[in-house]
Amino acid sequence: MNSTYGSALYIALKSLGVQNGDTVLCNAYTLAPVPGAIENASGKIELVEIADDYTIDIAELDRKAEKTKAKFLLLSHMRGHMANMDRVMEIVNKHNLIMLEDCAHTMGACWNGKKSGTFGKAACYSTHTYKHMNSGEGGLLITNDDYVMARAIMFSGSYMLYSAHTRRPALEVFEKVKKITPNYSSRMDNLRACILLPQLKNLDERCRRWNVLLNHMAARLEKISGCVCPKRDSREYYVGSSIQWNLPKASYAQLQEFIEKCAERGVSVKWFGNKEPAGFTSSYDSWQYFPYLANLDLPNTKKVLATMCDMRLPLTFDTDDCDLLADIIEEVVKETGLN
Repeated sequence: MNSTYGSALYIALKSLGVQNGDTVLCNAYTLAPVPGAIENASGKIELVEIADDYTIDIAELDRKAEKTKAKFLLLSHMRGHMANMDRVMEIVNKHNLIMLEDCAHTMGACWNGKKSGTFGKAACYSTHTYKHMNSGEGGLLITNDDYVMARAIMFSGSYMLYSAHTRRPALEVFEKVKKITPNYSSRMDNLRACILLPQLKNLDERCRRWNVLLNHMAARLEKISGCVCPKRDSREYYVGSSIQWNLPKASYAQLQEFIEKCAERGVSVKWFGNKEPAGFTSSYDSWQYFPYLANLDLPNTKKVLATMCDMRLPLTFDTDDCDLLADIIEEVVKETGLN
């Protein structure tokens, strides 16, 4: 357990062996803590195009893995959209990639019955305010590799008290790492851990309730002329704490007007195509601490993000709330000429 999700990702990358200058493949549709963690680990990010369904372009992943000879893949299940994990794992195995899964939005989700976070060498989950378990801030790191976990415990700041850890590897594993692993003092405090434990028991029911809202909202949006929701594979069991859709006919100015008019009616819609990062949305061209990203051309990613809308579906909502939101969105779509 780590104090923030970004620190969990960072420590996972370090524990997996990322060193200065190592290339880390990552899908271009993700959230700022992901590239931030790669930079913090001194890695070099190599962004991969996304497909129209918001998931990583697997053919592009194959080509870039071959071209860059990268050893690492940070696969982001962004906003809860899981790629075809059977095909992803074919590429991972073909190129001997060490994969870290970003499961910030897929706690409790599955691909073909297998839980997100159990495909790669390690995975991280967020316990930020908007996530499936909420401790305000926080991150969880999982792995079935004893050496990776021992390093993660040491990095997080065990102060040589690791023997008291109830889920640690054998003590002899720590003997190999304890004197060569820095203490970054980023472990989660006990209070937040205590807040999370009872929520774990209710996770499956919370996921079920979220999907009731998501499916209801998606059905309403699909009936609005001008709105497009991507189809999801039947092998994906998703967790719908937020919903995304595109307004493919909209210009930049029309999207601005759409967002503003929704806000005037009390509906908070985020927009990944905004030229300026805002709230919990951003595009890869705003991560200028990787200077080479400023001139990177990812045409399909740009096309998809340009008209992508994003909205939270908190569990305080019911289906009547979803109907009200959909009614307002439909009104604004018509007003702005996007239908």
